[in-house]
Amino acid sequence: MPVSIDWSRPPQPPHRRRLLLLLAVVVAAIIFGSRTALSYWVDLLWFRSLGYGDVFWKTWSLQWGIFAAFAAVTFLLLYGAFLALKRAYQADLPSDYKFVIAGQPMNLSVGPALRLIGFCVSLVIAGISGAAMMEEWPTLALFLYAPRSVSSIADPIFGKPLDFFLFVLPAWHLIVGWLLTLSVIACILAVLFLLITGGSRALDRRHISYAPSPWRGLSVTIVFFLLFLAMDVYVSRFDRLLDRHTIFEGVTYTDAHVTLAGLLVVCAALVLGAVIAAVNAVRNPRGRWLVLAIVPAVVCYGVLGAVSWYVGNFVVRPNELVREQPYISHNIEMTRKAYGLDRFLQREFPAETSIEATEPANNQLTLQNIRLWDWHALQDTLRQVQQIRTYYDFPDIDIDRYEIDGTMREVMLATRELNVEKLPESSRNWINEKLVYTHGYGITMNPVNGFTAEGLPTLLLSNMPIQSTVRGLNVTRPEIYFGELTDTDVYVKTRQQEFDYPQGQTNSLTSYQGSGGIVLGGFLNRIVLALDRGDLGKLPFSDDVSAQSRLLMRRNVRDRVSALAPFLTFDQDPYIVVGDDGRLSWLMDAFTTSNSYPYSSHYSLDDRSINYMRNSIKVVIDAYDGTTTFYVFDTEDPIVAGYRRIFPSLFKDAASMPAALRKHVRYPELLFKLQSEVYGLYHMTDPGVFFNREDLWTVATGTSDTGEQTKQPMQPNFVLMKLPAETGAEFVEILPFTPANRNNLIGCIGGRSTQSISSPK
Repeated sequence: MPVSIDWSRPPQPPHRRRLLLLLAVVVAAIIFGSRTALSYWVDLLWFRSLGYGDVFWKTWSLQWGIFAAFAAVTFLLLYGAFLALKRAYQADLPSDYKFVIAGQPMNLSVGPALRLIGFCVSLVIAGISGAAMMEEWPTLALFLYAPRSVSSIADPIFGKPLDFFLFVLPAWHLIVGWLLTLSVIACILAVLFLLITGGSRALDRRHISYAPSPWRGLSVTIVFFLLFLAMDVYVSRFDRLLDRHTIFEGVTYTDAHVTLAGLLVVCAALVLGAVIAAVNAVRNPRGRWLVLAIVPAVVCYGVLGAVSWYVGNFVVRPNELVREQPYISHNIEMTRKAYGLDRFLQREFPAETSIEATEPANNQLTLQNIRLWDWHALQDTLRQVQQIRTYYDFPDIDIDRYEIDGTMREVMLATRELNVEKLPESSRNWINEKLVYTHGYGITMNPVNGFTAEGLPTLLLSNMPIQSTVRGLNVTRPEIYFGELTDTDVYVKTRQQEFDYPQGQTNSLTSYQGSGGIVLGGFLNRIVLALDRGDLGKLPFSDDVSAQSRLLMRRNVRDRVSALAPFLTFDQDPYIVVGDDGRLSWLMDAFTTSNSYPYSSHYSLDDRSINYMRNSIKVVIDAYDGTTTFYVFDTEDPIVAGYRRIFPSLFKDAASMPAALRKHVRYPELLFKLQSEVYGLYHMTDPGVFFNREDLWTVATGTSDTGEQTKQPMQPNFVLMKLPAETGAEFVEILPFTPANRNNLIGCIGGRSTQSISSPK
């Protein structure tokens, strides 16, 4: 199709074109960046409402500081490499390119076009690189801020302290991988210039003898590629402590005697190759010298592979247990430390056959707390007798222990939460969903084995308003604004009264009295909040909302803690606690994890591979005002020590947790299940027994209602029981073990909940 061009219009001055380009960039930045800016501003208001404004600014500065640093350096290196290569090949680049549009001849200046292409490509790659490194900000932050030598543990091969593997090595991998990627891109640029100028030389043979050698630019890029590759190989030596093998993980006999030293030789060969490429660049460059530059490393790597194969097959395999025994011992020791198994107490529990052992009078506390209610059955029952209205639900059943009439009893608790999705269709409007139906109400509590004459649970706390059958057990603040089903934003302290609970033919109404949430303020602030929360059509124009009204957002307790501390792993089963003051609070367990603990075996956790885990933090979320507090329970964890240096105001000492909440701290189910899986293999501490898997345990499997054994392992169970060699009953999480592929009980693991730092027994 012919193109019509008005050639009578004079060209715009260069400065005007630059001004228009700058204006276009600014407009695009405003359009695409305004949404991000609004989101950050609302996040800042939310963090401030919780008293964590400095946490927001620290996170923001780390993220964008990392983005800016890596993006700027990436752009400078790539664009600088492009300009250097362009100058090196300038003599062979065509000055312009002629083409015809609609019969009109036109000339395109190759130099400015190449500069524009190089600038844009470098800018795009810089943005991608900065964004990728920005996603890894916790790794880089720990590298910059975490304390060094916080642990006396050192790896048995290199003698490096634990913080090197947890903080330094992951950052080295990121930085070396980034540099290696840039060097590969520079090599690709050099090859492209070589191909372009090679075609130009073929068309104009007169320049061959006068132009600079076409191999100089590629030689320089190869120098940096080989140097960064040598760095990558050097860093990979430490990864041998994390390698997986058939019997165990970590450095093997072959690695210790051949591979580690051989990789140093490969590093030296790569450096030698870089020297050869550098000499080739400054002298009369030739392509054959570039091939020669990589030959030493290839030869060394090939020899290393051959020697490793020989040692593995003819030295190790015939005497594998003897050769690998010290390295198996390292794996056992470090894996037990990584998962906290070294804190376990192993005790014999001999079977007692005497009559006294079976006497009910000697086991009253345990017998009085045998759980007869299945939580599924209890949940269905509560939905029938305590749901009251269809828009209420009981999303989960929690098990805990409370002192009832002077006796410790195991009980089951359920929160009555509001599910706006179940409101009648006629009630589904903005006012009801955002201003009126704002919260759930109350909880139920029953003993684990209590039944009425009708076969219903014996409820200690029930109904609306809440009724208690136990003296001293009361709920003074039953409203649940923050919970497991509270997935929507609401506005409180408005001119609309909030629905509290049904009362016969009428409804009890209330108004929020807490200090949680973001104050809406003036009209402009409302506009900003409405834009970010997708409520622009209603919020700014509602007569029910005032400047003193508050926005409650991120009310789901899982989303709340994840937004505050995205670098932690959380147990996805929060449990409700009734404090001595009658307030309801959620407790959640938080964990620090790593996949670079030396010589420790890897296991799967939420689709991630880890080889270190600590339940270092307990989180408390007030169900009424959303106050969220992180308490550190494991001061020996080096990772949480690093995060405390980065965010000192986010964490508090465990001693500052209120005693009423502290006595309900329990052993976390997520950690307990993983430790049980690891312990099934790593209770074997003798390398010979471990090598042959002579005493492998597995978590016992459950049985179905028909009595047939299923393939599903049993789930942890909370019980009040007396542990071996103890005098009193404790709230314990237990799992039974059986030998692999057998059905008889061989052991039992129990996680105690009575310690300041919980440790299994």
